[in-house]
Amino acid sequence: MLPEVVFVLGAPGAGKGTQCSLISKEFGFVHLSAGDLLREERQRPGSEYGEMIEEKIRNGLIVPVEVTCSLIHKAMEKSGKARFLIDGFPRNKDNLDGWERVMSDKTKLLFVLFFECSRDLCTQRCLGRGAAGSGRSDDNLDSLQKRFNTYLNDTMPIINHYDEHGLVRRVNAEVAPQEVFEDVKKCFTALGIQSLDK
Repeated sequence: MLPEVVFVLGAPGAGKGTQCSLISKEFGFVHLSAGDLLREERQRPGSEYGEMIEEKIRNGLIVPVEVTCSLIHKAMEKSGKARFLIDGFPRNKDNLDGWERVMSDKTKLLFVLFFECSRDLCTQRCLGRGAAGSGRSDDNLDSLQKRFNTYLNDTMPIINHYDEHGLVRRVNAEVAPQEVFEDVKKCFTALGIQSLDK
């Protein structure tokens, strides 16, 4: 059986990470954050990609898709599990084409979970996260503006692409995390995916 995948997309600060950890607990999906995998690879001693990744992340740019896909694939195999949330990917057309080229026959895409949240609220959340010591080099106003522009120009067309295939599940991410999660759960249970404690 092919591993099953849900892509999780939304603006920086829309609460993707928070919701992914709730989904993992509730439904047993393994949460893979494309950004975290890239940050880990950047820290790994002797990584051939480290410097290039650092430069891209700092400038709010997108890392070449082959690198990201290979890190995602490795993490999937290492986990030994069959259901995955892939958070913050595919971020642009190149990511999408690369995934379809490299991974689409190795995985089954269930749907795309899309968190909708206004730019102002997302910015507030990210700056708050940076001030609270998130340790992320891109939780500052300058990087955020770049990340938002990248998101609007590059990620929105991805949402539109999957929309045409009826695969996008939109969730309002402006309310409290627990309320957001109530909506999120419906996306999974509608496919007959059971909560772990059932």
